[in-house]
Order: sequence, then structure tokens, then C-alpha cells
Amino acid sequence: MKKIFNILIAGLLIFSSCGEEFLEQFPSTAVDAATSIKTINDLADAVNGLYSATKSSSFLGRDVHILGDLLADNDFISSSNYGRFLTDNAYTFSQNSATSSGIWSQGYFVILQANRIISTDLSSEEAVDQIRGEAYAIRGLTYLVLVNFFGAPHTLNPNAPGVPIVTVPTYLTGPYSKPARNTVAEVYEHITADLDSAFLLLSNTTAISKYHGVNSNYIAKYAAKAIQARAYLYKGDYPNAREAALEVVKNGGYTLAATPSAFSSYWSSYTSSTNKVETIWELNMSVTNNNGGNGLDWMYNQTGYGDLLSNAEVYQLYAETDTRRNLIIDGIRRGNSQKAFVVNKYPNSNNSDRDEVKIIRYAEVILTLAEAYARTNDEENARLYLNQLVQLRDPAFSGYASSGQQLIDDIVNERRKELAFEGLRLFDLTRLNLEIVRPKQPFSYNTYTYVSLSDHRRIQAIPQGEIDANPSITENNPGY
Repeated sequence: MKKIFNILIAGLLIFSSCGEEFLEQFPSTAVDAATSIKTINDLADAVNGLYSATKSSSFLGRDVHILGDLLADNDFISSSNYGRFLTDNAYTFSQNSATSSGIWSQGYFVILQANRIISTDLSSEEAVDQIRGEAYAIRGLTYLVLVNFFGAPHTLNPNAPGVPIVTVPTYLTGPYSKPARNTVAEVYEHITADLDSAFLLLSNTTAISKYHGVNSNYIAKYAAKAIQARAYLYKGDYPNAREAALEVVKNGGYTLAATPSAFSSYWSSYTSSTNKVETIWELNMSVTNNNGGNGLDWMYNQTGYGDLLSNAEVYQLYAETDTRRNLIIDGIRRGNSQKAFVVNKYPNSNNSDRDEVKIIRYAEVILTLAEAYARTNDEENARLYLNQLVQLRDPAFSGYASSGQQLIDDIVNERRKELAFEGLRLFDLTRLNLEIVRPKQPFSYNTYTYVSLSDHRRIQAIPQGEIDANPSITENNPGY
């Protein structure tokens, strides 16, 4: 099991050239990290390695997304399965669980790579600033993922232990750094600062195109604000969530799919885009570099393992005229005659070029803006943005006219419908301190159907290997 300080040892080795394919696997040549980033080309190689680390199946390429829905109330593991995520599905995980330990380890490996890029002493120029900005944004998002899995929700206990903040490369600190946990509030302050730095450094120009692509596979300027809007929403800082989301809406240039057919075409695509329709940032799963049988798409699509199925209740949330309903197929589980609601957001697992993994979409920003308006007593604008999204998805819908708590409930419900199977549902339930009801499904492997507000398993355990190796972390989360 990897620990932070073991991950930091890995920072003494850094991989050099990525060649012409910008999202290739880590190259084999290794050099000293302290001397490896001397030119803009070195920096470009380093950021491409950072993207590769981010899309690991142990992190944003699969496991983060899967736990975000599986531990909530959107999907479950079929009783006919290949043996993956069974302990997570049954809520029998512990401080030794492989999935959460992998998220911890890979998350800190991503942070390590980002720290090297941020700390480079290359002189400021547009391309250098752009790459540093991408690293700041990825580091900020990574801390947001970690603190949401391993710390109490900020909305409930901002002074609870969060996760350790590590910002200095190991060639400066030494490989055996053993940091203590910062509070949840301190981690959120760091997330905000990282994303502020990212936004200042990132550019809207194509100066970076000499070094890597300029498309939805890479972080652009307003992606940093979109991530920040999510962070403020999770924190319960609704005025700042509103302002960050408004920045994206007013200046980012993103749009929603204009018609149901355009929305369907969007989800059937497996390539990056430059048109700023729907996607703000997604991970490239190309012909030459994807997660194969460990991919997110492989767990959902019936041409892969297909073990993850939608709860019937999710399918029933959608009106027959809602185009989002087509992203769940009323069909059967592959290999048997079991009736199943099959998730169709990842239809390309059988292709050599696989489904991109969506990290943040424009629809999420719209819903964040609607909720932030509702919670800051501007219900007219809340309904305006909510209906803007929902009436595009369902042209037969006349729009929401609700107010007060009902309006907020409607927005949260639309978040569930819009963002299902994208790994965000759990964090809505925890930030809002809602019970998690996981109804037993036909042919379900799920035996843990109700997660109370006092259940300690709403938060993952700090991996026991980390506690054993790091004397600065003396206690686990309550209940473990």
C-alpha cells in the first residue's frame, strides 16, 4: 500500500519525454526531479505526465466516479458480476479497503506531479504560465476530491480533520515528508487559493498549442472557475458559488446542446471537442492510451463487464419526453435474461477509441448557479437558469414555478437527473446532510440499503498503511 511519503519518494524520479502523443503513458527514461524541468519542453512533458496520472483508473479515470454514485443511490452492482467493487457496494469497506486506499495514493501522486510544475523556476511567459495554471487547477480539484472522501463535509464541521496539504516538491523537502492532517476549512482555503492562481495564470489564447492540444481534454481558463464554483457549493458558500458560476456563464463561451438530437450525439461521441458545447473538461481515453478493462466505460457498458446498473428509481425520475431518459436503456443484463436498466452514458467501450471521462460539464455550472441564486434569495434567477437547462432536455416541460424549499429540492433533484453516473451524487447527499436510501433492486448485490446520518461510513477511512507509516497522523476517522 502506498503512503504519502512513499509517493514522495517516487518524486525523486521524473519521467522525461512524452514524444508526439501528448497523453502517452509515463515514458521509461528517468532523471533527477530537481534538474528535470529546465525548458518549456520539459514543462510540457511534465504536464502531460500530470494529465496521465490524473486519469488513472484509481483516480478520476474510474474509481472516483464509481464511488460517487455507487455509495449513493444511483446505481448498484449486479448479482451477476465480475467481482469488482463488491465491498464498496455492500458498505463493508474499512481502513484497509483497496478502492479508497487507491484514491488516496493516486491523489497524492497527482499532487506530487503538480507541485513539481508549480515550483519550477522557469521565467514567466504565456505558455509557462498556462502550464502552471493547469497544474494549479488539477491540484485544487484533487484536494477537493480527497477532502470530500476523507473529511467531514464543510457544511457540517469545517474544523474536523481533513487531509494533509503538501505543496513543496520532494527535491526541496526530502522524500520522507510525513505531514499531519489539516482541517477541512484549511483544505478548502487551499483549494480556493489554487483555483484563484489557476484562473490568473490561464490564458484564452492558443499560445500553448505548440506544446499540447487546445481542446476539451485540457484545462482552459474558465475550467478553473467552473471547478471553483463546485468547491464553493460543496463548502456552502453560496454567494461565491454564484459569482464563480456567473464568470463561466458570462465569459466562458460554453453552451448547452441546443436540441435533444444534439444532446444524444454529444453522449455518443468519443472524441475531444473545441466547440465548447456541454464539456468544460474531460479526460482523453484515446486509442493509444486508455484504461482498457479498468475503464469507467467497461464497468457500465454491457460489451465490457457491465456490472454497474441503474436503480429503477433513477430511470423513473425522467419524463418520457426527457431526452436524458435515453441515457438509460430499459433492457437486460448481458449474458443472462435479467431485466436491467443499463447506463448508456458510456457507449464506446467496444471501440479502440474509448469514451472520454467527463470531469466537469457546463450543465453542472448552470445547476450550481441556480442553486446559489435560490439560496441567496433570488428565486427568479434560480428558476430562469434551472428552466433554461431542463426545458432543453425536455421540450415538453412547461418549466418549474416552485419557490422556497421546494425550489431547492427541485434543483437538487435535477442535479441528480443531469449528473447521474458522473460521480457527484454522493457529495450532494453528504454536503446537504441527507440520508442515503439505496433501495434493494431485482438481481442486486446490494445488501446495505440505508445509510443514516450518523453512519461513520459516509466518510472513507484514512488508509491504515498511511497511519502506520506516518506518525503525524495518529487517529483515523471516527468509527474506523
